[in-house]
Amino acid sequence: MKRISSKRTVFYKRLFPVLWFGFLASFVLAGLLANRRTHVEAVPMLLVPLVMTVIGYVLFRRLLFDLVDEVWDDGDALIVKNTGVEERVPLKSIINIGYSLLTNPERVTLTLRDAGPFGKEITFMPLSRAFSFRWLSRNPIVDELIERVDQARRRGSLG
Repeated sequence: MKRISSKRTVFYKRLFPVLWFGFLASFVLAGLLANRRTHVEAVPMLLVPLVMTVIGYVLFRRLLFDLVDEVWDDGDALIVKNTGVEERVPLKSIINIGYSLLTNPERVTLTLRDAGPFGKEITFMPLSRAFSFRWLSRNPIVDELIERVDQARRRGSLG
């Protein structure tokens, strides 16, 4: 088996949000403490971190929290792992592979024929590639996966 998902998923999914919200909390705390000493109006100082908190949460929910922890290539199937739950997804049960070129982190979304433990869609970060103009082309892992899913479906329809 070879890993096709990024090892940075843990950082993006778990550590980065803690750092983000921790930074904002420390900013609010520093503003409140400064307000007690100088009697400056606190509302403008609290408004920016509040807006950043809401925007951060919406973006994290949309781009990070739905990522699975690991995806492994096991020949005719993918092994998907997330928070201790594991699912084997046969390639022939994948009906679509979506890929986002212009997001950071890169995202691959597999749409499945039937819902499993992770639902009908599984989203992961593909392995990083060497420096390239990545916004101009798909990740090679995605291209290879598309071809292999197509081959698995053809074999399934023939047999």
